[in-house]
Amino acid sequence: MSIEIVRATINDVQVLAPLFNSYRTFYKQPADLKSAAGFLQERLEKEESVVFLAMADGLPAGFTQLYPIFSSVSLKRAWILNDLFVDPAYRKRGVGKALLQRAREWGRETNSKWLMLQTQVRNFNAQHLYESDGWEKESDLFYRLDL
Repeated sequence: MSIEIVRATINDVQVLAPLFNSYRTFYKQPADLKSAAGFLQERLEKEESVVFLAMADGLPAGFTQLYPIFSSVSLKRAWILNDLFVDPAYRKRGVGKALLQRAREWGRETNSKWLMLQTQVRNFNAQHLYESDGWEKESDLFYRLDL
């Protein structure tokens, strides 16, 4: 399987929206494809987030969305990796790891201090992925990756 990670643009919203909708339903939110597409469209139009889309053999397989924040102490940018989702058909095939690697590269490209994410206490598969990728657990819910 060939995995390509691309930075999403407004033109990718219709491809991203079903993945984003599935991500939200994973977190017990009602399915709403139209609102999911609208939310993504607004974030991308206003340049309020950066979204990376994983394509596996040309098909959408997952995404990650990062939001910028700033560290006053270090005088640098940092990123919150707010969303990471891999379609169940592509899990345990390297898609999540590829998305995390691209997020790390983005952090470095933007001269950022660190990346941070939050996960569910019982999401053991995600926790294993983060820890295997070098993220450090700061609490039961939060992980940090220093750049």
